[in-house]
Amino acid sequence: MRWSWFTDHFFNKRKQRERAFYENGSLLLEKLIASCNAKPIPIPTFSAQQLCQATNNFSSEKLVMGFSFWYKGSLEGRIVLVKGSFVRNAKLIPIYTISPQELRQATNNYPAQHQEFYWYKGSLEGRIVLIKHLDNLAYIAINDLVISAQMSGHSNVLKPIGCCLHTRIPILVFEFAANGLLADRIYVSRVTELQHEPMVWERRLKIARQIAHALSYLHTAFTRPVIYMATDLHSILLDEHDVPKFSGFYFSVSIPEGEAYVDAPFLSTFKSPEFKTAGKVTEKADVYDFGRFLLELLTGEDSFNITRFTIDKDSSLVAYIHNRAQGSCINEIVDPAILAEDGEGCASFEHQLQAVVDLGLACTEEDPQRRPTMVDVTKHLRRIERFVPSLIIY
Repeated sequence: MRWSWFTDHFFNKRKQRERAFYENGSLLLEKLIASCNAKPIPIPTFSAQQLCQATNNFSSEKLVMGFSFWYKGSLEGRIVLVKGSFVRNAKLIPIYTISPQELRQATNNYPAQHQEFYWYKGSLEGRIVLIKHLDNLAYIAINDLVISAQMSGHSNVLKPIGCCLHTRIPILVFEFAANGLLADRIYVSRVTELQHEPMVWERRLKIARQIAHALSYLHTAFTRPVIYMATDLHSILLDEHDVPKFSGFYFSVSIPEGEAYVDAPFLSTFKSPEFKTAGKVTEKADVYDFGRFLLELLTGEDSFNITRFTIDKDSSLVAYIHNRAQGSCINEIVDPAILAEDGEGCASFEHQLQAVVDLGLACTEEDPQRRPTMVDVTKHLRRIERFVPSLIIY
């Protein structure tokens, strides 16, 4: 009886792995054909055993980054934030428990943007790697893998090394990024909490230009423009030299041939005005997201956790900067750590900061037709880096 249970369990596990490999492999092949025009992109595969060994069975000691999404909900008559996440260094803290049914009701059954993913540091075939474990749709993981592979020639994209297709959700393997998340080096609250040195303005500006170039590449390098859909400080990692590496192409979509826009199949965290109203996006949706990203680099503020500004609950960081910028309150907007770099009040430094504010405002115009392209944004950031800011914005 015991032997029978063992053999049944073993073969059921094997069938599950084979089914997952077939289903994920089919998804991967379908996406490669659709995205790459059948152009071969070599993507090595690893077994689940290899990845378990590489991460010491996905030990918490190997967990270097974990993410989850916040949901706005109503619970027991009050507005709350519901977060699905992990606890990195668990401590015994008494907390109020809520049933899954209550949370589903509070968040309207968790809208489509819900996702969780974890980065593990591992050693695979003699090299240090990052292994990404997702807790959501296989299609999202496949989308991330394929577009990362398409973009792997760009120096500011986190390069995929391979994947495991034998698990229900494919596990992805990427090059190692030693200096972690850009968010942890920019957001005022995170810098303070982690006791990091604030990133200097020159490096922030260079990172902005490099990310702008990566988005320009995404929009122009392929037969059909690809829209990233989720530019965010949490989607950018830093290597040992603080070179930014774009990652997380979960929501990225291609504009169909002959069409001017695309219906986005997923809800991303940040939404451009036209996406909120019509659910249709063009490359200008990425421009809007980049503008918000640029304003976060400048202010040091997280759009979801604003600490320095008093902002109405129905407003946003973008709206706040649009309102304050009209009064030329540059010193109130910019991260104090940046202002501290300019001890002598250099005029060219202030002009440079103002030029970046103006560019961020141009990128976050309500009307997408009034926003520049990412190619134009990249060119403008190059000019600002050279201390020759053109204050006339498109």
